[in-house]
Amino acid sequence: MEERNRTLGEFIIEHQNSFQYSTGELSRIINSIRLAAKVVNYKVNKAGLVDIVGAAGEQNIQGEDQQKLDVYANEVFIQTLINREIVCGIGSEENDDFITVAGSDNSHNNKYVVLMDPLDGSSNIDVNVSVGTIFSVFRRITPVGTPVTIEDFLQPGVNQVAAGYVIYGTSTMLVYTTGHGVNGFTLNPAIGTFYLSHPNMKYSEDGKIYSINEGNYVHFPQGVKDYIKYCQLEEGDRPYTSRYIGSLVSDFHRNMIKGGIYLYPTSSKAPNGKLRLLYECNPMAFIAEQAGGKASDGFKRIMEIQPTELHQRVPFFCGSKNMVEKAEEFMTKAK
Repeated sequence: MEERNRTLGEFIIEHQNSFQYSTGELSRIINSIRLAAKVVNYKVNKAGLVDIVGAAGEQNIQGEDQQKLDVYANEVFIQTLINREIVCGIGSEENDDFITVAGSDNSHNNKYVVLMDPLDGSSNIDVNVSVGTIFSVFRRITPVGTPVTIEDFLQPGVNQVAAGYVIYGTSTMLVYTTGHGVNGFTLNPAIGTFYLSHPNMKYSEDGKIYSINEGNYVHFPQGVKDYIKYCQLEEGDRPYTSRYIGSLVSDFHRNMIKGGIYLYPTSSKAPNGKLRLLYECNPMAFIAEQAGGKASDGFKRIMEIQPTELHQRVPFFCGSKNMVEKAEEFMTKAK
């Protein structure tokens, strides 16, 4: 079969044996995410037509206003995973605490936990800018047969067995890795099927795009200010192009395809950074590394950070390897 004609379902079946430990559960998790993504995609694409845009009137654990579509996407992904009886626990950026999932027979025999940001970039919904879903899968570390504990969720990113994102844009794509490279699938909305459109996605070692919210420049650490000046200097292949959408999935996706770096550093306004280690940085770091890129907090590898809390925030430098290493140089010099 021609590579690009393969559906996501066919691809999962063909590669099932490459999933370490799995006896089919991991394939079923990816399939569940595929199904939930199609449901959310339908709602996202008609968000401007119905009363689903706007704030839900509540705030999530981070104190951010929850958009109605945030709440909807969260419920869809959680219910799809619970109904399939394939995970033992779920952690969501929208929920204060993790969810323990027992099977219909009240057993706790499932082996995987899923962490997710169900609708990343949701502040962009009402202005028709691309939003996304980010997910991360870990094998539980507590004994099978017992309820999950916080320990199952507070694992370093190196323990991930799968991670991916869905981008709801001009076309809807599901991009994921199970530790054997990164592949992207585009939804054909006419028949509701994802087709392999971007096999073996790779970052270029160098890039010409830097993505950062320069409006916060005055609040950035000196190393980041110095790196931004470096990017703007007319020298060699610089100045680089500045591109910032403000939707992590969209910025990451563009930079992986075109070559670039995404930065969300600490600042005097966000002393620990803004992005969440478990729901955003770890999965994106896993994808980046599998695509030949790099992800760090400015000094050390993101996936080696030992989490201490569910909603932990960290600074995030991610993208083309040489660009991230250059940014790290500036951070170290300015220490």
